[in-house]
Amino acid sequence: MISVVVPVYRSQATLDVLYSQVLSVLDTQPLPWEIVFVEDAGGDASWSVIDALATADPRVRGLRMSRNYGQHNALLCGIRAARGDVVVTIDDDLQHPPREILKLLERLTPDVDVVYGYSVSDQPHGVLRGTASRLSKWALRVAMGVESARHASAFRAFRTHLRRAFGENYGPSVSGTSGYTLRKLIAHLLNMITGFTALPLQFASVLGIVFSVVGFLLLIYVCIVRIIYGVAVPGFTFLACAITVLAGVELFALGMIGEYVARIHFRTMGRPTFVVAEETRTARPEADAGSDTLHVNARNDA
Repeated sequence: MISVVVPVYRSQATLDVLYSQVLSVLDTQPLPWEIVFVEDAGGDASWSVIDALATADPRVRGLRMSRNYGQHNALLCGIRAARGDVVVTIDDDLQHPPREILKLLERLTPDVDVVYGYSVSDQPHGVLRGTASRLSKWALRVAMGVESARHASAFRAFRTHLRRAFGENYGPSVSGTSGYTLRKLIAHLLNMITGFTALPLQFASVLGIVFSVVGFLLLIYVCIVRIIYGVAVPGFTFLACAITVLAGVELFALGMIGEYVARIHFRTMGRPTFVVAEETRTARPEADAGSDTLHVNARNDA
């Protein structure tokens, strides 16, 4: 069985088209399938559209978040609720063409567990938006230490059992704009850097060493000039600059350490990753005998 997971945020205009395209693609293959829409409290009529689709087609399931948790938590919610042996994740704005789903499934051979689809050409975005996107991909590649990580995207197919490890051939966006703003991309970049690697702490340490060495060498230079040439070097300006630079390095290092401490703090609080406020009838156990959807949702290791 194939589960297609779609995080939804203010996409009432594209959901019917997305459903129709997924339907036309997956009905051409022999395996049973389902679509899991996760509405991330966008505030528009997306949930009404999802509920109508679920009423008309029992293969459509809908989950509505209690508040806006963001795309990644919405994806996690849908992946945990998926009942298929293979999960396909796809965006809600048709930047990921549903017709390419079969290509992902074809490449999911017995010795391959995850397949990503990525764009062969950059999408038209603003300079800042495009730069932030490229920087995010570069940071992910460096953090993961895998060259292919730069091709990671939200358009992917993977075997469902991989979700136990959890704690883009793109087209133009039908809705006009991507849900990722520059601010969200910067926040996502920071999450990747602090979530996958200790490189920022190492970088802060290297900066501290470099500035300490530079300060020590400048101090030696001042002493040599004073002793050999008898020239008094003005000290206040130099001292003020040195203190400012060193204080900046210390604040940077403390800020990065604070990011890690904050993550530890939130983990120890045991806060839920997401809370589902409402489900369509097709998402409930009584609508599908033998379904373990709620059990899957409740498992922390899923």
